[in-house]
Amino acid sequence: MSSNVEDGNKESPDPGVVIAPKVSDPWTVEKVLATIHPEAPAEGSSSPLPFFHILERLKTGKREGWRRFGINRGESIADHMYRMSLMTFLCPPSLAPKLDLNKCMKMCLIHDMAESIVGDITPVDGVAKPEKSRREAETMDYISKGLLGRVYGGLAGQEIRTIWQEYEDSKTLDSLFVHDIDKMELLLQMVEYEKRVDRRLDLGEFAYVATKVALPEIQEWAKEILKERDEFWGLKPHVHGEAGVNGGVKEATSKEQDAYYAK
Repeated sequence: MSSNVEDGNKESPDPGVVIAPKVSDPWTVEKVLATIHPEAPAEGSSSPLPFFHILERLKTGKREGWRRFGINRGESIADHMYRMSLMTFLCPPSLAPKLDLNKCMKMCLIHDMAESIVGDITPVDGVAKPEKSRREAETMDYISKGLLGRVYGGLAGQEIRTIWQEYEDSKTLDSLFVHDIDKMELLLQMVEYEKRVDRRLDLGEFAYVATKVALPEIQEWAKEILKERDEFWGLKPHVHGEAGVNGGVKEATSKEQDAYYAK
């Protein structure tokens, strides 16, 4: 008998599936916490376990951009951040001495932590950038203070909050590098999904992010993966997101991308 069936024909929920909840406006951390079954992790604890439990939502939460293309069992938020962190090991030698790579690795693992509560907001979701920033900042305050404020003097929570803010502010070389790695990881995943289905899925609109890579060393990586993609598609027509509307991206999508990635 299937482990998903109990009491005759009654199916039990799949414990591996966590759907980002829709809550009424105005969005608050508390409204999302109220949807966690059977209860949200305890706040104000001196134990790190409540924080560890929240991190599980990064493992079950999916990167939402792929869902629009029918990829419902794609990468999780944690999957994305894990590969990013490993990519920092291969920082080009011309760039590495200028960076604090230990901090960059931490930043890779922290930068989307707020999505454990907020969910993965994409350029086409209709959430204005200031509102997205508000939700994420309030979530990081909840994590760093509510969950970690009393854990070992609150030092880890303070460090996590500080590193996350540095990434958000995008003013330091370390943060620019991690933003570029974030985009490069997306480009890799785009090509990998397309290859896995032998060109039956065109994810080219995501190539737009290549135009937002800032550092010359990572721009070279982006050029290389886009060249690999073009060689894979060959003569078969495909969308070139890096060219925007001229590359086949819908005008509405192009405008949403511009707004999402605006400084």
